[in-house]
Amino acid sequence: MTDKRRKKTQPPDLNGEPGQPQKGETMEEAQDQPEIVTLPLKDYASQLEELDDLRQKADEFSDGWQRERAEFANYRKRVARDEQTQRENVRIDVIRKYLDVHDDLELAIKNMPPAVRNDNWADGIELIYQKLLNILAGEGIQPIPAENTAFDPNLHEAISHEENGEVESGHVIEIVQKGYTIGERVIRPARVRVAK
Repeated sequence: MTDKRRKKTQPPDLNGEPGQPQKGETMEEAQDQPEIVTLPLKDYASQLEELDDLRQKADEFSDGWQRERAEFANYRKRVARDEQTQRENVRIDVIRKYLDVHDDLELAIKNMPPAVRNDNWADGIELIYQKLLNILAGEGIQPIPAENTAFDPNLHEAISHEENGEVESGHVIEIVQKGYTIGERVIRPARVRVAK
């Protein structure tokens, strides 16, 4: 223990090789000693400036990388949102075609001759119509209420404005073609006659 204290208090031999044992030191003790390097102040200052420049560049590159990463994340979200919108538009285009079939079946059932109303064939047509209604309801399709309501250009399409003593001005007289929504989005506005 006394040998170690004595070795620490002795000044290092500046003539020896760094990392090499001095007089009375083992190899392990020599490697634990810090290496002393002398450097002119001018070189030291220029190296500090260079180090500051490198740190500044590293910060700039890090900021740029983080900005690019955020922009890429936003791009991915935008692409996903656009793809979702595209799928929704295709779905709505297909549903619009089925709405035309729905309208035709509804009109056929409404104008069915009384002679065939209780026929099995007519019952089959009504079952097909009900099945189509269930499919549309399952897709979230809802009819737009229009009968006896105020005209709303966001939901209704006016095909005529007529004088009518029974209906208040600006209200729907009759629905000519039903309108439908899916969620908050109008698939097809209701075509209506409006009172003046």
